[in-house]
Amino acid sequence: MTNPTPPRNAPEPPWRTEGTPEEPQRPPSGGRGMRGGWWRLFLAALVVYLVANLVLSFFNEGDEPTISYTEFSKQVDAGNVSKIYAKGDAIQGELRKARERPGGHGTYTKFQTERPTFADDALWADLTRHDVTVTAQPVVQHRSFLANLLISLAPMLILVVLWIVIARRMSGALGGPGGMLGRKAPPRPVELEPGKKRTTFADVAGIDEVEGELNDVVDFLKNPDAYRAMGAKMPRGVLLAGPPGTGKTLLARAVAGEAGVPFFSASASEFIEMIVGVGASRVRELFAEARKTAPSIIFIDEIDTIGRARGGGSAMGGHDEREQTLNQILTEMDGFSGAEGVVVIAATNRADILDPALTRPGRFDRVVHVSPPDRDGREAILRIHTRDIPLAPDVDLAQVARTTPGMTGAELSNLANEAALLAVKRKRRQVTRSEFSDALEKVQLGAERPLVMPEDERRRTAYHESGHALLGMLQPGADPVRKVTIVPRGRALGVTLSTPDSDKYAYTEEYLRGRIIGALGGMAAEEVVYDVITTGSENDLEQVTRIARGMVARWGMSARVGRLSALPDDAQQAYGLAAAPHTLDTIDGEMRRVVDECYDEARRKLRDHRGRLDALAAALLENETLEEADAYRIAGITRFTKETDT
Repeated sequence: MTNPTPPRNAPEPPWRTEGTPEEPQRPPSGGRGMRGGWWRLFLAALVVYLVANLVLSFFNEGDEPTISYTEFSKQVDAGNVSKIYAKGDAIQGELRKARERPGGHGTYTKFQTERPTFADDALWADLTRHDVTVTAQPVVQHRSFLANLLISLAPMLILVVLWIVIARRMSGALGGPGGMLGRKAPPRPVELEPGKKRTTFADVAGIDEVEGELNDVVDFLKNPDAYRAMGAKMPRGVLLAGPPGTGKTLLARAVAGEAGVPFFSASASEFIEMIVGVGASRVRELFAEARKTAPSIIFIDEIDTIGRARGGGSAMGGHDEREQTLNQILTEMDGFSGAEGVVVIAATNRADILDPALTRPGRFDRVVHVSPPDRDGREAILRIHTRDIPLAPDVDLAQVARTTPGMTGAELSNLANEAALLAVKRKRRQVTRSEFSDALEKVQLGAERPLVMPEDERRRTAYHESGHALLGMLQPGADPVRKVTIVPRGRALGVTLSTPDSDKYAYTEEYLRGRIIGALGGMAAEEVVYDVITTGSENDLEQVTRIARGMVARWGMSARVGRLSALPDDAQQAYGLAAAPHTLDTIDGEMRRVVDECYDEARRKLRDHRGRLDALAAALLENETLEEADAYRIAGITRFTKETDT
């Protein structure tokens, strides 16, 4: 039995869509919103008040009292009646002076009475004698039945309007469906504009191996019959795992664009609310929408928000809501709810913490790792992001790609955009090599700060950065020094930029020790020259600690700790919780030994090459910034030549 799917007829979906076909308008009776229960509620209230006011209108014709004909005659004789209106034997009138009401409840000036049929008095003569005006219009103006009805209905209408407003707010707080006043129809996705270009694999570069993995999904969506004839089943889900900015969302959109199927995207956090059960309801709605246009693709970003491994024991609040949402996703992907033809693509940068039930075959059948691009990939990504940017002939994207190791697609896109912004500020018609160089400095080193430093502090900063640069040049196998500056950037008073010539995927102990020596070069230079240590080495020490901890506790580069991983990857948060106390003491001792050895090495090399250190510092004080070629020339070191201690 196929699950009924509610109509798509309300705005503001908790997801975004692309490529969904237009849906014909349904008859008004199809919904369960205002046209259903709310309309019936309003009609019932209207009928009740119509009947009530109709009955009340017979009992309450006005506020004027009905007095006796005897009292009326007395008032006429006393000359207290100003005017009357008669229709048959019914008489309405108005007094000149107020009289006390019958029964003593206040006073009155307007009244009504009934002339007895047996009366044989000289009423007309009395009225004429006392100058009473006999009008042709009623003295007492009664409101019409419609006016009475509207006045009496006004409080009820106000209450109904307030009720609707509060109910909608409550329903929205409860996630739309499942509100206290009944289920609301699921939101209707925004339709794709006709002729709008969709994302394809032509817009994706630098991750060719990932495209190969996803091409199977595209082919399945395009040619499902061929796979069914072979008995193959469509993959339920594809998990894209990788660092932020590597293009996971772009890949999911490209798969949908290549296959030409509707694309539904949502962040996992959009399913979570304070009220338990809302997330599961939203998941049901999302899959119901996707099934209507199957084959289709659902993309859930940051799925680790709701897909964390479930814990034991009773859960309450948000934790329980997260588990219910996850359970609903598992149920929908398992096929029991008729989700055939719907492929779920999810993205996360924490695949290690996902629930095993989510990553088993039959749920997310494939786990695709999306890594930062290599040099050729970075060049291809830069070409895509500069398609609409006019480039000058001197721009070499291959050179830019070589100087940006480790950058993701999002960072490269930001780099191209920063270069274009600089060109606009400088009123250039094309983006030149200078804009790309300055944009790269801004991205990697931070924006320049207009900071005026005292001369002694400026000189100390020059020696600090010269120490970093010189040790980077002297250390065998170290990353080449690209730029040295004492211009304050970001939070730093000066920056030394070193990047490898090619991408590195594995690091030797010698290379890591060189990194530590280079990072300690600033502190070592200050001690060698000034015999003091300042707070300018804080960031350097953080980097040193991170590398030393990895060498000792994770990468087996300590004989005392042994060939084991004693601390997890996130050891900075869990340090001291993942190993025995004796092991932690050993790790601490080994980290100190490695750092102390590297620091002694840094001080020794700087003392041995003090002349080069002074030359670099003097050049920095004069020029503030040294490019790669100038830095090596001033230091007297030939590029690519391994210097040895002499």
